[in-house]
Amino acid sequence: MSPQKMSMGKAINSGLRASMDKNPKVLVMGEDVGRLGGVFRVTDGLQKDFGEGRVLDTPLAESGIVGTAVGLTYRGFWPVVEIQFDGFVYPAYDQIVSQVARLHFRSSGAVKMPMVIRIPFGGGIGAVEHHSDSPEAQFALTAGLKVVSCSNPHDAYWMIQQAIESDDPVVFMEPKRRYWETGEVDLESTSMPLLASQVVRPGADATLIAYGPMVETCRQAAEAALADGLDLEVIDLRTLSPLDLAPVFESVRRTGHAVVVHEAQRTLGLGAELAARITEECFHSLEAPVQRVTGYDMPYPPSRVEDDFLPGLDRIIDAVEHARSIGAV
Repeated sequence: MSPQKMSMGKAINSGLRASMDKNPKVLVMGEDVGRLGGVFRVTDGLQKDFGEGRVLDTPLAESGIVGTAVGLTYRGFWPVVEIQFDGFVYPAYDQIVSQVARLHFRSSGAVKMPMVIRIPFGGGIGAVEHHSDSPEAQFALTAGLKVVSCSNPHDAYWMIQQAIESDDPVVFMEPKRRYWETGEVDLESTSMPLLASQVVRPGADATLIAYGPMVETCRQAAEAALADGLDLEVIDLRTLSPLDLAPVFESVRRTGHAVVVHEAQRTLGLGAELAARITEECFHSLEAPVQRVTGYDMPYPPSRVEDDFLPGLDRIIDAVEHARSIGAV
């Protein structure tokens, strides 16, 4: 079967369908996921095809949704929970951190927690407050959780299935601004395990490290930088916890420059941990300090000014040029 072209939202929908076909214990639950098909229509048609017993419309109560899913895992089900928007996850934070992340450890491995928590995250869609947060670091620092983020339709299709098949809880971060972007999806095989990063564009002059919505932004920045004579490598982390940094270290040792890009606030974001790890492992290869291009240390702003908050091509290229200018001194 030749690859099929589809949007990221459709790819996740197809991946959910494949998992539900394969395992009758897989359930999808969340606010408006059934009859409406989700606010982004990612679960469109699932309730019609699999029934109300497997695609459950829940009350507007995130703590209750996740808490119910914990109970379902005890009964042998494999729940896929949708948090409607990133900023709505906080009522469920206690359940996720205190129960979901700890039960496997607390029970000395006797209790498995095969749960996926889907969270559309990030900005760029002109939304109101509480609809454009980037809370990934809060989950990445929580022991007991796996945290992953897809950046393209092919990965979305396969990663959601791999996450569902995991015995450990997975926080699945979906870049909502990329839901409608299309790409080829190989429905027969994936070359990547779930917890692996990937070089998506080779380059020689500097390494751009990103995940989720910023991977495509970095790819565009790399193409734009060619006009300035810069050949930039782009790495898609894909997994945020645990981090797979072997491809990152190999790249930085070649290029001598590293720039980490994410939408979340700068202080204590994923970029801080990445900068520390890269410095520890690649210190003698670095020609300049690791640069970070991020959101600012403030609540997500009104949509009319979000373009000034989000990392863009100019800020990314400026960070590369700044790093190279330091190295040239």
